[in-house]
Amino acid sequence: MISKASCAMATLPCSRVRSGLCILPGMRQLSLSKGLVYGFTRLLSMPFKTLRGASRTLKVAQFCSVSNMSSSLQIELVPCLKDNYAYILHDEDTGTVGVVDPSEATPVIDALRRKNWNLTYILNTHHHHDHTGGNQELKARYGAKVIGSGVDRDRIPGIDIALNDGDKWMFAAHEVQVMDTPGHTRGHISFHFPGSGAIFTGDTLFSLSCGKLFEGTPVQMHSSLKKIMSLPDDTNIYCGHEYTLSNSKFALSVEPNNEALQSYAAHIAHLRSKSLPTIPTKLKVEKACNPFLRTSSIEIRQTLNIPATANDSEALGFIRQAKDNF
Repeated sequence: MISKASCAMATLPCSRVRSGLCILPGMRQLSLSKGLVYGFTRLLSMPFKTLRGASRTLKVAQFCSVSNMSSSLQIELVPCLKDNYAYILHDEDTGTVGVVDPSEATPVIDALRRKNWNLTYILNTHHHHDHTGGNQELKARYGAKVIGSGVDRDRIPGIDIALNDGDKWMFAAHEVQVMDTPGHTRGHISFHFPGSGAIFTGDTLFSLSCGKLFEGTPVQMHSSLKKIMSLPDDTNIYCGHEYTLSNSKFALSVEPNNEALQSYAAHIAHLRSKSLPTIPTKLKVEKACNPFLRTSSIEIRQTLNIPATANDSEALGFIRQAKDNF
C-alpha cells in the first residue's frame, strides 16, 4: 500500500521515518508501507527464520536512504545511468561525506546539493567506466580524494589513495576493511564497514548472482565470494546494479524447488512493480537463494548437468556459463 503522506514528506527537510522507504531520481517517489516490510519478513521466516531487516531506520529524502540505527553512518542510494547504483556515505558526527562508484556526476551532485553537503571521498570498487565515470568531475568540483585498488591504480581515474587486500582505512570514525574480490576484474575490491554491518561489493556479488568473469576465473570468483560469505549473516550487501529481478528468473530456473528463493523472488517482483529498489540485500538471504553461493546444491548440479566430481569452483563456472547464455 503506498503512503501518500510519506511521499509528500520527501520535499521536507530530512527527518527519521521508521515506516517508509523512498526512492528517487529516475523513479517515482513511493513509500513501502510498514506492513509490507513486516509482512515480507514473516513470509521469509517460514523457510529460514527472520531477516531482521526491520531494524533499519529509513530516512525520507529526495533519494533513497538507509541508515543503520547503531551507527552514525548514513548510506544513501542514488540511481545512475540505466540500472547502476551509487551510494552516498555520510558520517553524522563529523559531516564527512563519500560516494561509492559514481558512474556519473550529475545525480550525485544533485543529491549533495539538496543536503548542502560537500564531498570528501570517492570510493571505487573497480575501474569500469560505469563505476568511475563521475570521478573526474566530482573531484574537480569538490576536491574529493579518489580511493581505489592498488592493483588497478593505473586504471582508476584520478586515484589519490591506493588500497590493497587486508588494508584498514578510516572513513571518519568508521573502520573500512578492504577485501580483494577479483573475478569480474583483476583489481576488484570490496569495502566492508563492520561497525555498520555493510559491504559494498560492486560487481562481484549481486543479489541472486555474481559478476561476469571478464578478467578472472571461476576459481578467483569463488574465492572472492567465500570471503564475503565469511561475514556475519546480517551484513547488508550494497551492489553496483539493479539486476535482481532478472537474476531471480535465472535462479528459479536452476533451483525451482528452493522455497526461500520462491518467497524472495515474489518479493522482488513486487518491489520492482512499484519501481522500488531491491538493494540492500542481506547476506543471509543470498546464502539461502543465490545460486552462485549454492554451488553444492544437488538440485542446481542436476539441473545443469554438473559432474558429481566437480568442485565448487568448477560448479560456479558451469553456473556462470548457464547464466551468460540464459
